[in-house]
Amino acid sequence: MSANIAALLAHFDIAPIGHAAATAALESFSPADGALIARVPISSADEYDAVLARALAAARSWAAVPAPARGRLVRQIADELRAHKQELATLVALENGKILAEALGEVQEMIDIAEFAVGQSRMLYGRMMHSERVQHRMYEQWHPLGVVGIITAFNFPVAVWSWNALIAAICGNACIWKPSQKTPLCSLAVQQLCRRVLERQQAPPIFQLLLDPGSEHGQRLVADPRVALLSFTGSTQVGRQIGQAVAARLGKSLLELGGNNAIIVDDTADLDLAARAIVFGALGTAGQRCTTTRRVLVQRSRLPDLQRRLVHAYRQAPIGDPLDPATLVGPVIDARAVHNFERAIAAARAAGGTVLVGGKVLQRPGHYVEPTIVLAQNDWEIVRRETFAPILYLIPVDSLDEAIALQNASAYGLSSALFTTRLANAERYLSHCGSDCGIANINIGTSGAEIGGAFGGEKDTGGGREAGSDAWKAYMRRQTNTINWSSALPLAQGIEFDIAP
Repeated sequence: MSANIAALLAHFDIAPIGHAAATAALESFSPADGALIARVPISSADEYDAVLARALAAARSWAAVPAPARGRLVRQIADELRAHKQELATLVALENGKILAEALGEVQEMIDIAEFAVGQSRMLYGRMMHSERVQHRMYEQWHPLGVVGIITAFNFPVAVWSWNALIAAICGNACIWKPSQKTPLCSLAVQQLCRRVLERQQAPPIFQLLLDPGSEHGQRLVADPRVALLSFTGSTQVGRQIGQAVAARLGKSLLELGGNNAIIVDDTADLDLAARAIVFGALGTAGQRCTTTRRVLVQRSRLPDLQRRLVHAYRQAPIGDPLDPATLVGPVIDARAVHNFERAIAAARAAGGTVLVGGKVLQRPGHYVEPTIVLAQNDWEIVRRETFAPILYLIPVDSLDEAIALQNASAYGLSSALFTTRLANAERYLSHCGSDCGIANINIGTSGAEIGGAFGGEKDTGGGREAGSDAWKAYMRRQTNTINWSSALPLAQGIEFDIAP
């Protein structure tokens, strides 16, 4: 371990274990060069029960804290994140492989959602209804669920946790986080920052962490009836299994799954805007976002000009060390991701696709591939599949109606966008007969989401919503209350009976 890495881990009070230690360890590797960063202890099977017990006890006491006071604690977490933003982002870039600018943006998302949660802590509104009975009052209120389980993926190793945990916290819940085994150091760093705040504020330990080299602890969270809500971010295949398992015990699940996102470029589009959005959406996080732009459905009259712009931009994109400020495209997460890239390129070629730029694995330390554009058709099996790699399929269409139909033919329904300068086309796209995705944008790309709007999608994307609007309701239970302040007891259906002796 280099002195720089050791200092970075020490900054977060992370104590790695040596190779000679007998303790079971989870190993973290850098995608940039494949080198071992550190080994950290895993959570044992016995520790699972201890973590659950702590979370349950914390949830009981935290629920009694007024919501605005919960918000004040989350504000302290935002301040802690600000104070350590550079260090946490550096760790994200080191362990996840996304470029430093994106890593800084991810930590800023955590700060933004914390600020949103602080405001939301004063707006957990119920609703008053008029009772049909005389001298009765009826209303709804919201209570904490208890314990929320959060299982996150490697591609956003800290932000997605915050979308769930900080909103769940102001709602009065305790959270148990099972992060990706590919990014344990990031989760440990966040846990340590939260621990400092909780201890300073003498708050209960509402944030708990389980490190697991596989899926054992995640499976236990899914099956555990003490976990009131299970939030899962990951593949549709796994998400479908989780949704079924949680439903079988009549629990609640929040699923943020895959995407096969399309940008439509019509015959009036501003190609400067469109090309910029496409490049950012397709290359961000080396194509490993659920909101990554994977398909561009372009009207044929605009295809030559747009193709020229995209190929030029791809050839200029610097690929390399994610900590180098000049880098635009970092590595993919691991050797398996490289293999999936190679398989996808081979499948696209076999289907008849033309590789316009890229298509190769870079022969250097680490897990680097060339950002790739393939001239393709929408109905090819490989195009219908989500491949976590920087592969963009350029698909010509004859009309906006055709483009919308092809976009919606995807099994996924996460993010979508139309580039147009025609108002009627924009309104058509956003109407009930337009995009069927949870996110639909005009002249803005598919990648990323602004705090304040609910994030999530439909169909095989899972239907979950996080991070904005009324998404807080997912972390609470609704209760209807009726108060009879009269001296009579009118019965339903007009039933009358006498119980006097």
